[in-house]
Amino acid sequence: MTFASPYPIGLIHYTNVAPILDYLEVPEGVQVIKGVPTEMNAALLSGRVSMANISGVEFIRNAGVLSALPDFSVSVLGAVYSVNLFHKKPWGELRGGRIALTAQSATSVALLEVLLKETGVQATLERAEGTATELLDAGYDGVLRIGDDALREWYGVVGPIGEEVSMLDLPHQKNGITVTDLAHRWFVLTGHPFAFAVWAYRKDAPPPHALVQAMRVARRRGIGHLAEVSERHATTLGLPERVVQHYLWNFRYHLEAPDRLGLSEFADKVESGHAPLEFGVGLTLPVPSS
Repeated sequence: MTFASPYPIGLIHYTNVAPILDYLEVPEGVQVIKGVPTEMNAALLSGRVSMANISGVEFIRNAGVLSALPDFSVSVLGAVYSVNLFHKKPWGELRGGRIALTAQSATSVALLEVLLKETGVQATLERAEGTATELLDAGYDGVLRIGDDALREWYGVVGPIGEEVSMLDLPHQKNGITVTDLAHRWFVLTGHPFAFAVWAYRKDAPPPHALVQAMRVARRRGIGHLAEVSERHATTLGLPERVVQHYLWNFRYHLEAPDRLGLSEFADKVESGHAPLEFGVGLTLPVPSS
């Protein structure tokens, strides 16, 4: 197959993809365009870029025109630490309350809506800007926060966390504020991992093999140097290195059968009658996943 040159890809640089993107050596003939999730979603759907790491729900909602790389995702089995609902009342008492949505990804909002519906909690979702504590103090019953900000604000609520605390038993409540990890709640509900993002490409413009292989090499290097990645990003985040390292080693950067099951179940819950999800259809990927 002949590929357009340069082949445009969109990259969203969040800490959770640092083990891949920090070490990615973009091959010749590939053009990189950077942006936030909303920008890259629009760029991919308009054809401005041909591939991007986009939110899982955008992939689901546009499965008719998009396919996903068959062995890449940003998934977790259990807690993710960076997609959090901050609240003072117990989850069940949020019924009838107001939940603030700051600058969120579509996937996180859809996940919150699914979890509220599955637990019989009807609440009003409103756009509002501010930190979790500011919005709770302003009268909101809950505040959804995602990404690096959510990770910092979670630690701001429950920290500091001493060396004596196991990284497998990190706190989620302190001073009257509960931090509900939505990925963990999804796991309790379904028993499946949750795929927050996939590397999706337009079906009419599959990526060159050299790019896919470069991503595999970058992933292998990043996971193999996780301490270095964590140290570098801990400084930027203003968090302890061991907390950032735990955050990153918690991710599943492949797209294995359990991740696909979780993504398919999420698709069924958010988009009835969605197009079939396709993974790597039409791609020739002779090198085994690293």
